[in-house]
Amino acid sequence: QVQLVESGGGLVEAGDSLRLSCAASGRTLSSYSMGWFRQAPGKEREFVAAISWSGGSTYYADSVKGRFTISRDNAKNTVYLQMNSLKPEDTAVYYCAADRGYGGANIKNYDYWGQGTQVTVSS
Repeated sequence: QVQLVESGGGLVEAGDSLRLSCAASGRTLSSYSMGWFRQAPGKEREFVAAISWSGGSTYYADSVKGRFTISRDNAKNTVYLQMNSLKPEDTAVYYCAADRGYGGANIKNYDYWGQGTQVTVSS
């Protein structure tokens, strides 16, 4: 079993940048596909970005494509989400998740979840 802990959230202004981190313990992350999801108040949790176990393939929601970048450092057991040009509509709790299989955009694929980190973007 793998435990995930997100960090790096905060309150920023529109146009600013943030980098979220997801640190894993219990198992090496190199065995897992990883994803970032977010949930805004009153809305369902939605896909943001995903990365294959090797880092060779990445996937993004259309709403963040070109602004967000997912990456991983398997040696550090950490996955990152670089968020640039933030918009107020990016405000949400951001979760990282791990999947022993394909991962991708389907939330049901993911087996392990972190507790989330709040990102608030003011206009």
